[in-house]
Amino acid sequence: MSTLWGRNKPDDSQAGESPDPWRTGNAGNGDGDEDRGESSAPPTERTRLLPNRPDERPPLLHPDDPAVTPYNLWTVRFVRYATVLFAAVTFVWWVLLLVSIFVTPPGMNTRGSPFFAFGYACLALFNIFFTLAFFAVPSRAVRILSIVMAVLLFVNVIITVSVERTRHEEGWVGMTSVIWALIMSLWTLLADRTVEWGKAEEEERLTGRVETRRSVFEWTEVLVSTIAFVVLNIVIVLMTAKLVLRALDAGVTPPGRRYWVDGGKYQIHLSCHGEEKTNDEGRKEPTVLLEGGEWPVENGLWQLADNAVKNGSISRYCFADRPGYGWSDTAPSPLSAGMATDALSEALVRAGESGPWVLLSAGTGAHYSRVFSARHGEEVEGILLVDADHEDLLGRLASPWRGFGLWLRGAISPLGLEQLPGALFRGRGGRDRVWGRSAGGGSKLIFAWLQEGLVADSLTRREVESARAIQRQDTPVTVITSGVKMRRDRRWEGKQRDLTHLTGKTLHWDVVDDAPHRVWETYEGRKKIEKRLRQLVRG
Repeated sequence: MSTLWGRNKPDDSQAGESPDPWRTGNAGNGDGDEDRGESSAPPTERTRLLPNRPDERPPLLHPDDPAVTPYNLWTVRFVRYATVLFAAVTFVWWVLLLVSIFVTPPGMNTRGSPFFAFGYACLALFNIFFTLAFFAVPSRAVRILSIVMAVLLFVNVIITVSVERTRHEEGWVGMTSVIWALIMSLWTLLADRTVEWGKAEEEERLTGRVETRRSVFEWTEVLVSTIAFVVLNIVIVLMTAKLVLRALDAGVTPPGRRYWVDGGKYQIHLSCHGEEKTNDEGRKEPTVLLEGGEWPVENGLWQLADNAVKNGSISRYCFADRPGYGWSDTAPSPLSAGMATDALSEALVRAGESGPWVLLSAGTGAHYSRVFSARHGEEVEGILLVDADHEDLLGRLASPWRGFGLWLRGAISPLGLEQLPGALFRGRGGRDRVWGRSAGGGSKLIFAWLQEGLVADSLTRREVESARAIQRQDTPVTVITSGVKMRRDRRWEGKQRDLTHLTGKTLHWDVVDDAPHRVWETYEGRKKIEKRLRQLVRG
């Protein structure tokens, strides 16, 4: 018994004190082992931090100890996992919108431009990426910038939803993108605030105070994250200003009406002016149907035709904006010349317009007029080609470098870098941004150009070649060529000559020496076009 008592009796050197694993600088297990005075492995997240006895307090840890981390808290870890999930969802949405620029998935077509939704998806993706990259380093500057970002995005949501034209063009795809970007900005604010709270909570519990110092690496992270969110805020300011311009431009009234086509997917703007007349033989005088080139019909040809009506050269004309041009909506991708011609034909039927027609087309618009003539041969009484493009030159439109340049311009077009300076410093109004020179900086027209180039040397070329094969040979054709263009481009003259053999009834081939590609921009060019129009219309 004495031996047993002596074995369990504590030594005099240990009298009055109990084994304390915390005195070794690590969290022991307190199970009575004899080696509790020796050093063990560094503490981790799973190391016991509280003593076994409630009347004993462990010594405080060093602030740089890896055990002092906000990830000790389940709430912080949950926010981290949720941020990763949101990043994955945002990336999938971004990929879908990127694909829709080239091939529109079913149900994801927008009547405006997919670059709008893509821009907000990029914004949300970068926002959530920066949140993950600097998750463990909360910053007051980031929280302030997140609040500004959320306020601006809320304004964007209000404008997108409340303006009828914007809501019509963007549809559910665009509205989803801008709302998701708003949600991600709010989540960034919540995540940063949660990590700040968790960091302070664990530092207070494990070190006795909240650490206010930062390492050089942490200060670098704070600086980089602040710069990143400043850039994001500048981007949102520009996007908001561009969206305000779009809301103002929605009040610009089109000269004609919009008609639903392609099963109600989008609208085509059609406008007709003048009065129907009959000729000396009692037959209805043809209506001139205009087809613009690389720019909307309103940018030049509209004024020419209107002047021709006023001076009596023609009695009536109609024009339709191709998908993405002027006041027309954009169409799903891909979009070939034949598809666009079908949309035009449907719009004419819905408007009650039946011809007969004299077709006036310029530049790339010649492909559309030729397809229309082949499909409506009995209704077409003449074709006037003004410095028209040739099917053998469609490869220029399909150039990969041109396509990449248009895609890049489209991706940054929601910032309004091409249109905002004109509106602020040059006084350019809504009409200029809808169909004038400033329209070239708008997302819709850039997307329309990209659409044309994607299928120019494939679908469109096959359709134009087929149209040539079935073209009525008794249709009168007149060709007017830019002398400037012909001198600069060696192939242009030969292709213009080939267009004079489009049918067996070529009336004239005129070369306007000093006229540029847009022949009507010179007095001699306008005079020549009106003269040939009069001949085709009046017989």
